[in-house]
Amino acid sequence: MRMTCRKLLALGLLVVTGGGLWAEDAPNANGAKKRIVVLGDSITAGYGLDPEEAYPALLQKKIDAAGLPFTVTNAGVSGDTTAGGLRRVAWALGQQGADVLVVALGGNDGLRGIQPEQTRENLAGIIDKARTKNPGMKVIVAGMQMPDNMGAEFTTSFKSLFPEIAKEKKAALVPFLLEGVGGSEELNQADRIHPTAEGQVKVADTVWKVLKGELAASGEVVP
Repeated sequence: MRMTCRKLLALGLLVVTGGGLWAEDAPNANGAKKRIVVLGDSITAGYGLDPEEAYPALLQKKIDAAGLPFTVTNAGVSGDTTAGGLRRVAWALGQQGADVLVVALGGNDGLRGIQPEQTRENLAGIIDKARTKNPGMKVIVAGMQMPDNMGAEFTTSFKSLFPEIAKEKKAALVPFLLEGVGGSEELNQADRIHPTAEGQVKVADTVWKVLKGELAASGEVVP
């Protein structure tokens, strides 16, 4: 991600306008009741785009095309941190809970200089709290990375916390949510941070590579 820290802080994930879909969980084309909840920030919410262009909505299209019995709920809120996710995860899951939880938080923690250990503790708390609703819930942790100008020690510690927490909590891992998108002028909006509609397609593809494996592991036949 080739951009200055100041520009990231001014224009990046810290915006607090534009939330997620928060739609009622109506059955998808298969009449399904199983749920996938994506807990995230502005990237998940689809900041600057139509909600249907955000990657959770694109994941729903992949799921429907594959004939799988899952409904995706976009629980993305712009500007959210892992601390915010910890406070709202129970509400996001609702009484129904979820069969799969994708945790795509941490970018705002890094940009605000929150110590990686605190981010790690919050992510662990999110997963623990989610599994109190459904101990068998599958969890996917989406990794994030910081630009080099935040300092080598910080960026290394930050990058490593995601695979560490995934291993500790026996969760699946998306190594980098913005793989092939971060730092690309063509795939990001004018702020150089939030993906364009095309960039969101790549994010969806990145998450799908891991998500479809988790659905297959749960007994679903994934084409």
